[in-house]
Amino acid sequence: MRAKLDEIDLRILTELQSDGRMTNVELSSRVGISPPPCLRRVRALEEAGVITGYRALLDERKLGIEVVCFAFVHLASQAEADLAAFQSRIREWSLVRECWTLSGDIDFILKCVAADLKAFQDFVADLTALPNVRNVRTALALDRVKDEPIVPL
Repeated sequence: MRAKLDEIDLRILTELQSDGRMTNVELSSRVGISPPPCLRRVRALEEAGVITGYRALLDERKLGIEVVCFAFVHLASQAEADLAAFQSRIREWSLVRECWTLSGDIDFILKCVAADLKAFQDFVADLTALPNVRNVRTALALDRVKDEPIVPL
């Protein structure tokens, strides 16, 4: 269900997406309302589930994560129990940063990270060995062209 947002709500969301650490006083100044109603609006947006959390964005390379890859997974069976078992295993893997179900020939696409090629190869071997995995195709990312974790408003 789509939330009903007014212009001030949209300005609050835009500002928080660009800097989630700003104080309520700074936020209220940027959106043109006083701090108490600004805080009430932020809390209402959180309670409505429009704002789902706050996090720091990290530089993977500075933390020793050199490899980003995409894995395209085709399962042998799409029965509910088989899908649930695969999804459960994927959620446990810290190397898998995103997992999406797809329509068409591929069942899942995984965005994965690894410290190096050896760790990536080990991950692919483990992924391929999972029950119900028919085949896995992978592609190493060469360069990031765009990574925009902001919702267009």
